[in-house]
Amino acid sequence: MPLDPLTMLTISIALAAAAALYLAVEWRSIREPSLLFWSAGFATISVGSTLALLRSSGFTLIGIWFANGLLVTAHFLFLLGVARFTQTRLSRAWYLIFLTWLVMLLFPDGQLWSKVMLAANSLLVALATLKASFLLRPHGSSLSVGAVQLRYVLLTHGLFYVAKALTVVIPGTLIDLAAFKGEIIQISLVEGAMAIMLIALSMTGTERYRREKEIARLAERDPLTALYNRRALEKRAPRLLTDVSTERPGALLLIDIDNFKLVNDQYGHTAGDRLLIALSEMIRSLLPRNALTARLGGDEFVMLLNSASSERIIELGDALREQFLITASQSFPTSAAVTLSIGATLFDTPPANLSALIEQGDAALYESKRGGRNRIRLTGLTTPG
Repeated sequence: MPLDPLTMLTISIALAAAAALYLAVEWRSIREPSLLFWSAGFATISVGSTLALLRSSGFTLIGIWFANGLLVTAHFLFLLGVARFTQTRLSRAWYLIFLTWLVMLLFPDGQLWSKVMLAANSLLVALATLKASFLLRPHGSSLSVGAVQLRYVLLTHGLFYVAKALTVVIPGTLIDLAAFKGEIIQISLVEGAMAIMLIALSMTGTERYRREKEIARLAERDPLTALYNRRALEKRAPRLLTDVSTERPGALLLIDIDNFKLVNDQYGHTAGDRLLIALSEMIRSLLPRNALTARLGGDEFVMLLNSASSERIIELGDALREQFLITASQSFPTSAAVTLSIGATLFDTPPANLSALIEQGDAALYESKRGGRNRIRLTGLTTPG
């Protein structure tokens, strides 16, 4: 089959429709709004290209500039998708693109006006595409290979439309859009088909990377408090504790809620969850820089520091106990005080494994509870195995 303009237009329709369908299916599974905008953009390209193909078959009631106007709409939808993806708010000035185009469609057709319309159409597409590429620039190195690819594909696509607009001012280059004649038309159709494929692949790759990162993030987080879980803590602890030494001892604090069952029994498990969330927020607010915290399960939490002293640990533990006691007593008064017991251990060499360190913290926590609860028990400097 020869790759004449009408064939290329048919291929573009099929590619755009397939891209729109695929992105719509992806959106149904992950509900990411950027996918919906991109899907709508490809669907708009498919509709516009179909209208242009119908016109070439004799349906002249369909204006050629209306079909090309849908191309502007499609690229603006791409821009909205990128803005949503990068969490950027677009200026209201960008929404004037549609108003500008609609006003221009009201003017009568003619050879001179066709040149103006071609230039305007191309520049509006270029503006939306180059802006989308610019929005991705700060994110290219931090998101994914797909985001970098999308940025450069959009950049190249936008620059092509800038060049297409410039051909209007060159004598003898007026192209017949209605009849799909001229080298510029053929080049544009080939470029458009390639751009559809590359943009669709880059968009899906970018969103797939984000989804995988989100799944990995959720797998490492406690679903109630959003703190790290034990698996994530064990993964990150070795790097944090690499520099532990006699001059910079590390510390682990094991935190447990005293009489937590009373809150659940008297106020319900929802109240218990609220208290756990409140405690996690207190821990975050007091957590020193370059430290880790996690929820080990139930009402047990842990803080891991790579530079500490016995005085700093006692100060940190007491501040946390006092804050928690005030919150618990005011929000959920019970027959026995709901407080915190903390077991802490200092160490001057990186532990062979986190479990051994937690066991030492657990022993200190047991001493804290046996001593009357609502207190912190700190063990001496040790070398955990």
